[in-house]
Amino acid sequence: MAGVTTPSKEHASHELGMHTEALRGRTQQRFFDVEAIESSGLGYPDAPQVDFNKRAEFDAADMDSRAINLKLRELMDEGYGSIVVKNPGARHSLGVGILNRLNLIFEGSLGYFGCGLIDGPNVRIHGRVGWSCGENMLAGTIVIEKNAGSQFGAAVRGGDLVCKGSVGSRTGIDQKGGTIIVGGDTGAFTGFMMQRGRMIICGNAGKNLGDSMYDGTIYVGGEIKDLGVDAVPAELNDADRAWLHRKLKMYELLPANGVNHFQKIVAGKQLWNYDNLEPSEKKLVL
Repeated sequence: MAGVTTPSKEHASHELGMHTEALRGRTQQRFFDVEAIESSGLGYPDAPQVDFNKRAEFDAADMDSRAINLKLRELMDEGYGSIVVKNPGARHSLGVGILNRLNLIFEGSLGYFGCGLIDGPNVRIHGRVGWSCGENMLAGTIVIEKNAGSQFGAAVRGGDLVCKGSVGSRTGIDQKGGTIIVGGDTGAFTGFMMQRGRMIICGNAGKNLGDSMYDGTIYVGGEIKDLGVDAVPAELNDADRAWLHRKLKMYELLPANGVNHFQKIVAGKQLWNYDNLEPSEKKLVL
């Protein structure tokens, strides 16, 4: 049996330290300790310290969007960590820009751009939402009990965005991270230009699923009308099944027949070097 030749110590790779690097099997370095940051008062400069056990509620029936959002900030400044908004009246842009931990409950429906640009709160909406709910969400959770409009989770970057009903077209357009979960069906161009993150559709998916997706993963439990450009099927492995089971069970959306029937869609990565292709090759990709 031939032995393994040990490279010379004079090789350039040794000088660069490539043979002494300790690989610890970690794919993501942890830079911040969230609990330490919160206990030390660090974080966003204007983020108030709130107590989850301190609860407040108010009726928004006679208030406009600006007044409702100002009221939310006043209550957070007073230390309330659990806030209930009654009769939101499907007003637009409610609960936006909240940059700290908070339990926020809307007893009713929201309009367009609900709970966008948030970083940390846990939101539950006992109704429907309009277009672009959770747009540019960074962290936290949003759970909608009924249906959602188009562009659900546009450009979402982190956290869990959950709609227990069905959603419109372009769900997760330009998704950059996080998890989007839909308990029902989704419309056309879901996952359009998806860059990262995961999406679970428990029902059916419309036309052009994953069109022009750069990366990320889409799981579909129902039928797929058709796939978009550069979206391809992939094998569902044990790690996928375990993650799907855990996530769907967490939000009480686990199907009675389990998760083995889910289809997995990923990027074919043919568009990664699209500008370098010949005209005839570009036609084949598209």
